[in-house]
Amino acid sequence: MNSQGQLGDGTKTKRTRPVQVRNLTGVTSIAGARGHSLAIRTDGSLWAWGYNAFGELGDGTTTSRTTPVRVTGLAGVVQVAGGRDHSLALLGDGTVWAFGHNTYGQLGDGTTTHRSRPVRVSGLSGVVAVAAGAYHSLALLDDGTVRAWGRNNLGQLGNGATANRSTPVRVGTLTGVRLVAGGRDHGLAVLGDGTVRAWGANTYGQLGDGTTTRRTSPVTVPGLSGVETVTAGRAYSAAL
Repeated sequence: MNSQGQLGDGTKTKRTRPVQVRNLTGVTSIAGARGHSLAIRTDGSLWAWGYNAFGELGDGTTTSRTTPVRVTGLAGVVQVAGGRDHSLALLGDGTVWAFGHNTYGQLGDGTTTHRSRPVRVSGLSGVVAVAAGAYHSLALLDDGTVRAWGRNNLGQLGNGATANRSTPVRVGTLTGVRLVAGGRDHGLAVLGDGTVRAWGANTYGQLGDGTTTRRTSPVTVPGLSGVETVTAGRAYSAAL
């Protein structure tokens, strides 16, 4: 699909074979979202293209783009993540910046105002990794704990409640986490011992705990050990 220019080739033509993203070289990392795409270059700048109705490209506009534009005001970006219509950027100094859709507080700036330019996620430092769900966001701190913010109607923030949060809250009592992932409405964490914890929506068994009961706090995924990495989709999870 390329109706919003999310392939970055200067067109809105659907492609059945790979095309090169225009005017972009020296890329070190990429991330995809529902209708927009993100790329970090070797100089630490962040670039985005595709759907932009809520400012998720971070260029100060709400104009969709068929070729990459630079995200304004950010340098030293080391990791990026894309939610349904919002974006997260982790800087080398351990701070997190967000832009785009914010109805549920998923930008973490204490408001529910959409942002077309990056704003700093409130109260976060020492972050080593970020992940995004559809309308919620996750951050792994250097002390092995996890923070989350945004939509929480299905427990996707893992804080034992179902109220939305516009600033980060701690995910359960998790410690020793080395990796996080966000599904549409659920979250995953890999611990240092290779076990996995999950929380949030569970209608299709995506939490892997043998039930279809939603969980507002992390539960252990039974039968898994020695896990290296995890990924989460709309309503499923996978572990390597």
